Amino acid sequence: MARIAVIGAGMGAMAAAARLAVAGHRVAVYERTETYGGAVRRFERDGFSFDTGPGLLPLPAVWRDLFVKTGKEPLESCVELVQVDPSSRHVFADGTEVSLPNASRAGVVAALDEALGAPAGQRWGDFLVRAREAWDRTRRPLLEEPLWSDWRVLAEREPYPAVPHKRLLRTRRAGTLAEVGAWELRDPRLVALLESHALAYGLDPRTVPANAAVLPYMEHAFGMWCPRGGLRELARAVYERCRARRVEFRFGTEVTGLVEKDGGVAGVELAGGEVAEAEFVVAGVAPEVLDRVAGGTAPRGEGGVPPQRGAASRITVLLALRGGRPRGTAHRTVVHAPDREGELDALFGATPTVSARPTVTVLRPDDPALVPGPDHEAVSLTSVVPAGVGAQGHAENLIAVAERAIPDLRDRLLWHEVRTPADIAAETGAAGGAVPAPALAAAGGRLLHPANSTRVAGLFTVGGWSHPGGGLPHAGMSGALVAGLVVEGPEFRGSQ
Repeated sequence: MARIAVIGAGMGAMAAAARLAVAGHRVAVYERTETYGGAVRRFERDGFSFDTGPGLLPLPAVWRDLFVKTGKEPLESCVELVQVDPSSRHVFADGTEVSLPNASRAGVVAALDEALGAPAGQRWGDFLVRAREAWDRTRRPLLEEPLWSDWRVLAEREPYPAVPHKRLLRTRRAGTLAEVGAWELRDPRLVALLESHALAYGLDPRTVPANAAVLPYMEHAFGMWCPRGGLRELARAVYERCRARRVEFRFGTEVTGLVEKDGGVAGVELAGGEVAEAEFVVAGVAPEVLDRVAGGTAPRGEGGVPPQRGAASRITVLLALRGGRPRGTAHRTVVHAPDREGELDALFGATPTVSARPTVTVLRPDDPALVPGPDHEAVSLTSVVPAGVGAQGHAENLIAVAERAIPDLRDRLLWHEVRTPADIAAETGAAGGAVPAPALAAAGGRLLHPANSTRVAGLFTVGGWSHPGGGLPHAGMSGALVAGLVVEGPEFRGSQ
C-alpha cells in the first residue's frame, strides 16, 4: 500500500483518487479552495440553482465505468441521469430553426431535410459516417490509452476521411473543420451547426483539424445527458464515492511545493510548511499552478508534447425568470451568430476581443430541483470569450442574443448573475480562466496534451491540461489512465 498525494479535487483528480483507493492505496486529496469539482460548481440564490461549469454530459459510459470499478453501486443508483431530447435546437442567422433528436441518425436527417430542405439531411448523415471513421481511428489512442511515446504519428496523420474536392484544377481534401463544412456540407446553416461544436471548446474551426468532426459525432452517437439537480450532482456522487473508499480530503489546503528525493517525488509541501510524505503525487492542476508548485521548473509530460496554454474561456449569465418553463421547450438552444467570420476574427485574431453578437448556448433544464417552484425557470446563457477578458457590457450582449430563443425574456427576468473568466480562474487556477480543449490528432500535435507520466519518477498529471484533454469524458478517462499507470507501471496500455 502506497501513500498517494493528489493535488486538486477536480473531476479527473477525484476519478483517479477513487480508483487508486480501491486498488489499496492510501490517498489524500489537497484542495486549495473549500469544495470539490474544479469547474463543476453550483450557484444558488433565492431557491434557484445553476451549474456554473458544464451543463450537459456526453459519453456517460466513462463515469458509469468509474462507479462499476469502484464499488457495487452503479452510477444510476447515485445520480438520476436523464437523456436530453431533443439533443439541441438551433436558431440560425437567417431565422431558420431546427430541433435535432437525441442519438437518432434517421431522426436528425429527417429534421434537417424538413427545416433546411433536401439534401441537407443526407449531407449531414454522410458526414456523420465519415466522422465515425475518424472516431474509430482515434478513440483508443486519444481517449483510452496513455499517450504513445511516438505521439508524432498522431500529430502527422489526419484520420478524417475527407471527400476529394476539385479546386482550381486540383483535387484536395479537407484539412480543417471549416473546409469540411465548406466543401462537404455546403449549406451555411450546416456549416454553423458543425462549427458550433468546435467553438464550444474555444477552437477556431478555420484552423482546427478536420478530425474535430469527432466532437459532433460523440454527441450524435452517445447522446447528451443531464443529471437531475444538474452536473454538480455528478461531482457530488464522485466525491461521495471517494469518501466511501476512504479517500481523505483536506479543503482550504494549498500545496506549495514538491518534495523530491533521489530523482523522484517523496511528498508535497503545504502552505505553512507542513510536509505530507507520499510515494506518488498526482497533480490535477493547470500548468501554471504546477509550475509554481515545482518552483518554476515543472517537469513536462513524457514524450515532449508541450503544455497546451488555452486562449479561450467562457462567460455565463444566470437568469432567474418568473413564469414556468413552457411545455416542449428544448433543454439546449444554440443561437448562431449573424456574422460568423466577424465572431471568429474577434475571438481568434491577433488581438482577441469579445464579439458584439456571439454564438450563445441557452440552457433551459426541465428540473424542479433547480427552481423555487413551478412558476419559475432557471436559465443559463454561455458564450466563448478570450481568456482573461472582462465582463463589462458582455452580459447584456448575451441577453440580447438570447431573446431570439426566449422572446419574452426581459419581461420575465427577476435578476441575473454573471460568471466571468476571473471566476473560472479563481476556481481552477488556470491563467485567465482558460478552459482546455479535448485532445485531437493531426495539426502537428498542437492539440495533443502532455502525457500523464512525467520525467520525475512518481509524479503524474491528471485532468484537462494533460492527456486526453478537456471535457467531462476526457477527465474521467484521465483518472483511469493515471490509476493504471500508478498501479501497473509504465507497461499499462489502457482498458481492453
